[in-house]
Amino acid sequence: MVDEARDLGPGGHYCLAFDDRAEFRRQATTFLREGVEHGDRVLYVADATDAELTEVAAELGSAARPGAVEVASARSMYGADEVVDPAVQVRTYAEATAEALAAGFRGLRAAAEITVLVRSAAQRDAFARYEQRIDRFMTAHPFSAVCAYDRGALGASAVAELACVHPAASAGATPFRFFAREGVDAALGGEVDRTGRELLARTLDRAELDLRGGELVLDATELGFLDHRGLLLLDELGRREEVVVALRGAPGVVRRMAGLLQLAQVRVDTAA
Repeated sequence: MVDEARDLGPGGHYCLAFDDRAEFRRQATTFLREGVEHGDRVLYVADATDAELTEVAAELGSAARPGAVEVASARSMYGADEVVDPAVQVRTYAEATAEALAAGFRGLRAAAEITVLVRSAAQRDAFARYEQRIDRFMTAHPFSAVCAYDRGALGASAVAELACVHPAASAGATPFRFFAREGVDAALGGEVDRTGRELLARTLDRAELDLRGGELVLDATELGFLDHRGLLLLDELGRREEVVVALRGAPGVVRRMAGLLQLAQVRVDTAA
């Protein structure tokens, strides 16, 4: 895990779990200022007052070309109790990215404090699905984002549901990461033990992966540990969807454990 939303580059996707709104503003403006310096159009979204939004716009716009900086209230954009439509939300950012490119910018960066959108279980379910969809979009398009959630308002378990579907997240926000990577169906990093099995099961249910090819390939080069419960979960997925779950680059201990379990639907290819 990392503690700062820095040097993400085009396609970067970071989950900031914060305990202090001042910390969100600091990291968000640093991330967006870096984007301005690199020629991106930037967007700051927060559950904030008009005065704060005006301050941020002035701070970011002082060294920016015209049209480079946009600010918006999360409530004005989404409402306070809405359940987002994942497809519509991805389309919105895809269109905004295309507009930024057409206007001569290198791409689009967004820093969004969106706690207001994930307070209920239904909101989190929809938003976690959206986070996985937009993560796949980012692997092939010049859009990067910091998605920020108030840990005090939501609680650790709710934050973990959202943090785990980012390539990078604040330290302690999630035990593992399940995210998009070019050339494979997804990547699995971090550690999955007894306490993480339920979260992984929920994440896989929300993944909306294309399972028609007979094989689900997961890049496991960033995986530190996957216990027998996690392997059994992947085997259950394989049986249910009639695919082989291939873990590429997994630690040797995972391969040995899979061999002992004699899993029919999981293949482990260890790192060289």
